[in-house]
This record gives sequence, structure tokens and C-alpha cells, in this order.
Amino acid sequence: MSSDNLVKMANQIGHYFDSEPDHAKAVQGVRQHLQSFWTPAMRRQLLEWIEAHAGEGLDPKVREALA
Repeated sequence: MSSDNLVKMANQIGHYFDSEPDHAKAVQGVRQHLQSFWTPAMRRQLLEWIEAHAGEGLDPKVREALA
């Protein structure tokens, strides 16, 4: 899968949790979704993209969830 697609999907997951008033719960929701529904290869590819692009353009909740 292309990295651009992974970033787009990750941002959609992050935005889904925008309505959660508790930031920690929102980050945990993103983390849980990525662990439950993304393969290790997808998560690894996204982490590599974050490192290469300094996370620019990625929802902050996603970056925090992967930290």
C-alpha cells in the first residue's frame, strides 16, 4: 500500500476521534484501532514515513498514538 494512502487513512482515524473531549482517550482510541486493524507492516511503513517526513501532515493524535 502506498504511504500516501496510509497517511490518508491514519488521518481519517485521527479525525474520527476529534469529538472525544478527553485527549488521552482519543489517542488511546487511535492506538487501539491501529493495533487491532492494521498489520504490523502497515504500522511499520507509517512509522518510516513519519521519520522521513517529520510527521508533517499527520494528525497529532496519530503521531502520539504511535510514539
